[in-house]
Amino acid sequence: MSDAFEVTSHSSISEIGQTIWDACAVPEGGRPFDPFTTYRFLKALEDSGSVGGRSGWQPRYLSVRKNNETIAVAPLFAKGHSQGEYVFDHNWAHAYENAGGRYYPKLQIAAPFTPATGRRFLTREGHEADGMAALVQGAVQLASNNGLSSLHITFCTEAEAIAGEAMGLMRRVGQQFHWANEGYQSFEDFLAALSSRKRKTIRKERAQAQSFGGEIVQYTGKDIRAEHWDYFWAFYQDTGSRKWGTPYLTRSFFDLIGETMADDVLLVLAEKNGRPIAGALNFIGRETLFGRYWGCTEHHPCLHFEVCYYQAIDYAIANGLRVEAGAQGEHKLARGYLPAPTHSLHWIADQGFARAVENYLEQERAAINEEIEILTDYGPFRKVDQEEQD
Repeated sequence: MSDAFEVTSHSSISEIGQTIWDACAVPEGGRPFDPFTTYRFLKALEDSGSVGGRSGWQPRYLSVRKNNETIAVAPLFAKGHSQGEYVFDHNWAHAYENAGGRYYPKLQIAAPFTPATGRRFLTREGHEADGMAALVQGAVQLASNNGLSSLHITFCTEAEAIAGEAMGLMRRVGQQFHWANEGYQSFEDFLAALSSRKRKTIRKERAQAQSFGGEIVQYTGKDIRAEHWDYFWAFYQDTGSRKWGTPYLTRSFFDLIGETMADDVLLVLAEKNGRPIAGALNFIGRETLFGRYWGCTEHHPCLHFEVCYYQAIDYAIANGLRVEAGAQGEHKLARGYLPAPTHSLHWIADQGFARAVENYLEQERAAINEEIEILTDYGPFRKVDQEEQD
């Protein structure tokens, strides 16, 4: 029996099928570590038109077969721009095109519109090394055969970043703010770990937010109703139009995840007179609560902090999770979210340009690591040798 790998590109995830895809994406079974690479999430993006069409995200999912069995898959897309990635390479594109090259289209292995860390090389158990190697080789070969400028793998795990660098890919480090669950039994238990000043500030913010004239409710599973998505779509549109000009996700995407992923969703709504006026959408992983989208139709002091950050911490404590609150936002630091590194991998066809990028990445990694160290020291937590009176 041959040990050769067969790598195939697919224009729809349905060509691979849910059983085969999730055998690689969720080999652990049960609730996935990363809901964003499950068949359900990616199929909802595709079926809703959030990817494909004129979105600039053209599906080119990869599968690897060995001995007549699919052992690995990857969410690969041909990109016509650099939007919705959160690992920014716009300057690379400008430099490449100013030098006479054509940067787009490029290839991207990613969970679209989702700056959340997770496995990007999805393999069956026992095929982690050979499956990843085949996917990397297949993706690079696909880019090379089609004369494309580059391949990018964003928000991969640290282990994948280390392995990919050993395979000759360029490694990039970024930064986000994450909340670590140190076994807290309650929100007050978490506050006790903070400095007195930060503790008082958060209590004040929570009290101010709760005085908006309504109540804040957490919904998940069957408690999420169709009208909740109607309200949240209005919130998402408001935020999306201000941040990106045009929201990335379509209206039907939310209906689809409501049908197929309700148990993987935590929807936090601020309701006033029985009507939601603000909300935050989170996805629930096996170990992590992933904060994704926020929006409102009424502005109230500190409501954003409460709905997005403190309610997430409440849920995480109750369910033994950590929290990833998405991209950017140094304001999260004062609220208990500490800086954490993120990882990506890159391949560029032009060797001269690749050397210039590698030099830049080396300097950027040093700067990011230094920034993480400095920001961590400025964090809100009590110092080991700090004596405080409450």
